[in-house]
Amino acid sequence: MKPAGDSVRWVSLTFAVYVLHRLSFNSVFGQCELSITDSNKLYNYTLASPIPNFPHGVLSEDGFYKVAANETILWFQLCDSMVFNHEQPRCFGCKDCGGTSHCGMFCSALVVNKIEGYPVCTTIGHTSSMTIDVVDKKNPRTGVSVRMSSTSSGNNCSLTVSVICDLDGVQGPGALEKVGRCDYATSLRHPSGCAKIISINGNRLGWFGSLMTVIVCLFGAYLLAGVVYRHYYLRIRGIDVIPNLEFWTSLPHRVQGMFTWIVCKFREHTESYRSSYSAVHF
Repeated sequence: MKPAGDSVRWVSLTFAVYVLHRLSFNSVFGQCELSITDSNKLYNYTLASPIPNFPHGVLSEDGFYKVAANETILWFQLCDSMVFNHEQPRCFGCKDCGGTSHCGMFCSALVVNKIEGYPVCTTIGHTSSMTIDVVDKKNPRTGVSVRMSSTSSGNNCSLTVSVICDLDGVQGPGALEKVGRCDYATSLRHPSGCAKIISINGNRLGWFGSLMTVIVCLFGAYLLAGVVYRHYYLRIRGIDVIPNLEFWTSLPHRVQGMFTWIVCKFREHTESYRSSYSAVHF
């Protein structure tokens, strides 16, 4: 039976871990958000936000996810540090992730490999290093990938978790892959990987609108440069300061004359077309 003093220390330490857990959650929450635009649509991902049937978003309610392959076991938590109420890792070398008694409690990803028959822990992710990006830039609906890393204990390690959009529920984690000396990858199907899509009302001008904008800007620059030159260098005052004023004042008449000429040509063509038919008598 544990002495009362040990129980008090255990409760105090557990409370401290909970406080640190909440502080880390608040600090990393923004890192688990992503917004991108594609084809007049805005894709918003908020992995840690509550959704129906998943009040903690993509976070595991157990406090961690677990995946194993051969003699390698990996624990991780997305958008937060891990919390263990059961199946706590037991291994050597857990100094930077909670120590022997609280192994895994102060990092976001931990891998255990058997070396010469002994389980050895390696921290491969911290909440402070989490980054998020889309899995497929050509198809943002696919989901997002969360990458975390750790450079502690002289190791340069990382974990990449692909959160695939799946509205039917949680599946996984999938197979564990080792993609480098100390780099791992796995996948998870989860509704939190689905983006909230907002249609952006098109205010884009298109190529014709862009062309007209360029033409108007060039015309404005031409007028401004002409006015400045005629006012300051030629000492012209009044309305005559506008360059080629006679041309601009006659432009409406020119346009009207062109329009009249086109109408007349069209009428002549129509009349000649009708006169090419002769009456048929029965």
